[in-house]
Amino acid sequence: MNRILSLVRRCVEDYDMIQPDDRVAVGVSGGKDSLTLLMALAKLREFYPIPFTVEAFTLDMGAAEGRPGMDFSPIAQLCREMEVPYTILGSEIQHIIFDVRKEKNPCSMCAKMRRGALHSALLERGIHKIALGHHYDDAVETFFMSLIFEGRLSCFQPVTWLDRTQITQIRPLLYCGENLVRHTARRLSLPVVENPCPANGNTKRQEIKELIYELQGRYPGLKSRVFGSMQRL
Repeated sequence: MNRILSLVRRCVEDYDMIQPDDRVAVGVSGGKDSLTLLMALAKLREFYPIPFTVEAFTLDMGAAEGRPGMDFSPIAQLCREMEVPYTILGSEIQHIIFDVRKEKNPCSMCAKMRRGALHSALLERGIHKIALGHHYDDAVETFFMSLIFEGRLSCFQPVTWLDRTQITQIRPLLYCGENLVRHTARRLSLPVVENPCPANGNTKRQEIKELIYELQGRYPGLKSRVFGSMQRL
């Protein structure tokens, strides 16, 4: 965990992500990335020179037809142990997307619906900053997705101000590679919840992940050069 903490702290400081007395919400999906981020920020608040608090929020996607919902009780227990307030927000997003609309390419709409529901809940509670679990590999993959599928050079920012909602999104895991996050989550026995989404593992992002893996094998250092070019851009 020390390596993760060191990289998270450096990222937070490099991009001035946290201000005094911030209430930082962590969007916890139940996956390895968001759980590792939650634990890192919970530990960082204990010694970081700028005081801030951490709260965890999970958007329950509901259940699609023939698929069970998710059990978040292990995450609730982890939050109690870390003394982090935890809120589960109910929704029927899976049912709407897969059973009602029967979307064939659901990821974009799902992301918009999740973001809208989560932001509304934060604003109701007076919270204006949310930490997302996007890591180093996510950034590189997003760059390639924008280039290949949209024909533009683009990626998410470390800090994003959303003027419509007055919410700031931060991504403190950006210096952490996926392998480091995976090994940390396994070593700490974090209560990862299996993603029940019918589209899980069968997405454009998965295609790009496999393409980058192949290119990285042929051109070692590819990911670090791409990430560096994005920072300079």
